[in-house]
Amino acid sequence: MTDWSSSIQELVDGIAASVAVVGRDEARALAIAACNDDFFEMTGGRPAGARRFPVPFDTMVPSYARREFREKIQECFNTGVAQEIEQAYDLKDGTHWWRLSLKPLRLLAGSTEIHEILVTGLDITPKMLLTHELEISTSRFRSVVDAAYDAIITIDQQHNITLFNRAAEYLFGYTQDEVIGQPLTRLLPERFRARHDEYVNQFARSPVNSRQMDERNRIYGLHRDGTLLPVEIAISKINVNGLIEFTAVIRDIADRIHLMDLLQKQAATDELTGLPNRRAFTDTVENLFRTTENISLFILDIDHFKKVNDTYGHDMGDEVLKALAEVGRVNSRKMDIFARLGGEEFVGALPGTDLEQAYAIAEKLRGVIEQQRFEYKWKNGQATPFTVSIGVAARQPGEHEVGTVLKRADEALYRAKEGGRNRVMTE
Repeated sequence: MTDWSSSIQELVDGIAASVAVVGRDEARALAIAACNDDFFEMTGGRPAGARRFPVPFDTMVPSYARREFREKIQECFNTGVAQEIEQAYDLKDGTHWWRLSLKPLRLLAGSTEIHEILVTGLDITPKMLLTHELEISTSRFRSVVDAAYDAIITIDQQHNITLFNRAAEYLFGYTQDEVIGQPLTRLLPERFRARHDEYVNQFARSPVNSRQMDERNRIYGLHRDGTLLPVEIAISKINVNGLIEFTAVIRDIADRIHLMDLLQKQAATDELTGLPNRRAFTDTVENLFRTTENISLFILDIDHFKKVNDTYGHDMGDEVLKALAEVGRVNSRKMDIFARLGGEEFVGALPGTDLEQAYAIAEKLRGVIEQQRFEYKWKNGQATPFTVSIGVAARQPGEHEVGTVLKRADEALYRAKEGGRNRVMTE
C-alpha cells in the first residue's frame, strides 16, 4: 500500500460513519481505494483489514445495489457536482437503509480533474422503519376512513377542507379533488354560512374537544345539485404543531327525518279522511288564539249517519265521511282549518271572521252538500245522498280556551238538530 493510500485508510478509519474512497484503476474501472469497517458492514463484506487496496468496486458492492451506485459515482466524476443517494442493503440481521453522500476529490488545489470520490454513509434504518410504520398507520387510517359508512371531513385552521372520504363524496356529490383546499362553507346552505366561522372559532376556544351537534333546529348540508341534506354531525378538534384541525363525522339522516315526519303527520292526521285530527286541530287553533282576536269555529254533524251505516253498510258510511272531508277541504279558504273530530263530527276554524261571516260560510257548505254539488268516486257507482247540521260560534273578547268556544258551537249544533236538521244555527 502506498503512503497516499495508507494516509487515506487512516483517515477513513477515524470517521464514525460508513466511508469509502472510490477511484479508477489503470483500466479506468471503478475501484475502492480505501474504506473503513463500517463500509464493509454496510455492504455485507469482510473487515477492511482483511483486504488489500485498491479493490474492484463490483466485488465490494452487492449486485442489486451496484447499478444505481455506479451511475451516481460516474455522474459525480463527470460533473464534479456532489451527489446523494439512499440505498437498502439486505444483511443477515435484516434490511438496513443508508444515505450515501458522494463528494468529488481533487488532488491539487485549483485542479479541474476529479481523481477520486469520497463516499460517506449514514445509517437511516431507524428513520426508514419509522417512516414505514407511519406509512402503514396512514394507510390503515385511510382505509378505515374510506370504508366508513359516515362522511368524514377534516378542515384546517382556515376552515378549508383537507380530508374528504368516499362517503362524503357520495353524500355531497363532489369528488375529493374538487373540494380539497376549498372552504367548508361550500357544503353549507346559504343561510347557515354567515355564522359558521363564528361557531367553529367558538368551539376552538372551548376546553371541550368533541361535541355532538344536537341543536333543536335540524342541521342541513348542501348537495352539489342544490338539494338540502338533513344530517347529524359530531365534531372534534386536535392540535397539530400549534394549529387546530377540526374533524366532522356526518351522518345522512334523511330516512330518519322522513320517518319522523311521517309519524308526526300520522299522529296529527285522521287515517280515514286525511284531515287533521282533533289533537292537531286543537293545537293549531290554540296558536291562532294567541295571535288572532277575530275567529269563529263551527261543528258539523252528518244527519242520520247511523241510518246510512245501517242501510248501506259501514263501507258506504266510510265513503260518505271521505266525500264530506273532500267537500270541506275544497270549500275552505287557505287560512281555514277543516278537521275531523271523530265519528261523523267535523270541525272548522275560520280566522278573521265574525259570527255573521262564519254563518254565511257554513251555510254555503251546507248547501253544497245538500245539493250534492261535488264529485266523488263511490264504491258502488252511486252516490248516497246525505245532509249536515252545523253549529257556529264566534270567539268572544277575553275567551282564551278553544274548548269554551267549541262548547258554544256544539250547543248551537244541538239546536240545529232539534230544529229539524239540515240547517245552520249560531250560538
